[in-house]
Amino acid sequence: MRKTVIAGNWKMNMTPKAAGEFIRALAPEVKGKDKCDIVLCVPFVDIATAAEAAKGTNIKIGAQNVHFEEKGAFTGEISAQMLLEAGAEYVIVGHSERRQYFGETDATVNLRTKAALAAGLKVILCLGEVKEQRLSGITDEVVAMQTKLDLAGITEEQLKNVIIAYEPVWAIGTGLTATPEQADETCGVIRKTIAAIYSEKAADGIVIQYGGSMNDGNAAELLAKANVDGGLIGGASLKTDKFTAIVDAANK
Repeated sequence: MRKTVIAGNWKMNMTPKAAGEFIRALAPEVKGKDKCDIVLCVPFVDIATAAEAAKGTNIKIGAQNVHFEEKGAFTGEISAQMLLEAGAEYVIVGHSERRQYFGETDATVNLRTKAALAAGLKVILCLGEVKEQRLSGITDEVVAMQTKLDLAGITEEQLKNVIIAYEPVWAIGTGLTATPEQADETCGVIRKTIAAIYSEKAADGIVIQYGGSMNDGNAAELLAKANVDGGLIGGASLKTDKFTAIVDAANK
């Protein structure tokens, strides 16, 4: 049985002080709601403060990106070991904003995924189609190709520490959301691709989140779908009441 994972992606929001205050306010609201795993992926500078505030709670802390080298002359970058020592357990790799604004490719996503897994981090691997691809009817081909490229060289054992977040790029930050049927269908395509690459067992075990404007109003309907195992939450993860409502929906 796959466990639902509700992960918040704070993006470039919240100072360390605000992060600590938020988690201390959120913790009692989600206490004991253990039918899902709860993760907050915070800015690099917030990780240590967030990890300290989350101690003794059911909230896990993640980062939003990782470099693929262990160390070196990479000004401004952060290694997997740095994330671990700061207190992160998870890291988002390949978010559409990284791909769109910062030149991320499937090749670099693959390298970052390998580096994170080798260091002992759990990876939330993002993929999804742009609007033109959806309208052209090639969504299935696009997400299958991304799945294969992004996981190239990852073993079935390593895959146990990978969560895939399907995020239709046209739904990120736009207020648009894939219908529950669209989300379920495309997550199903990803699952079938995992089965083809690895095994039916691997496909049955992997958590596939939906990550396109899931919020407190639509979470229950999306999470009810067979192939949707959680959510990668953007804006709604910055409000304790909205994020708690999504966790509640995952615990029903």
